[in-house]
Amino acid sequence: MKGELSIGEVAKRSGITISAIHFYEDKGLIESGRNAANHRRYARVVLRKLAIIKIAQSAGIPLSEILDALSSITNSKAITVDDWDRLSKTWRDQLNHRIESLSRLRDNFSECIGCGCLSMEKCQLMNPEDKLREKGCGSKILEAKFKS
Repeated sequence: MKGELSIGEVAKRSGITISAIHFYEDKGLIESGRNAANHRRYARVVLRKLAIIKIAQSAGIPLSEILDALSSITNSKAITVDDWDRLSKTWRDQLNHRIESLSRLRDNFSECIGCGCLSMEKCQLMNPEDKLREKGCGSKILEAKFKS
């Protein structure tokens, strides 16, 4: 159909590999149609959707959350400024929390032993105020990760 792109054209214009495009489609993040020869065809608006997926991924947003956020925007609808405003607000609090956590890590890194699981009194990252002391000796955080 006129105005639609092949997967090769989408890959070239978006800078995303064909295998990644297939992956995003398999996950339901984007959609394609088929032409008479049964080749995948993408609406041009998929390019902006792919750009948003890459932006969100680079910010550390999990694909499941990207899918939830994009689910209200069909593949044939162009993403508007209002759509982007809604999407970015969805992720803003999460990003602010991550920035605060990373800043705290940076500011306390010189005293950190890496995992903070040895119940050190000074560790403000993983064990503020030595709260893990109540759970007994040993690597409580590491042990918990191996049990789950």
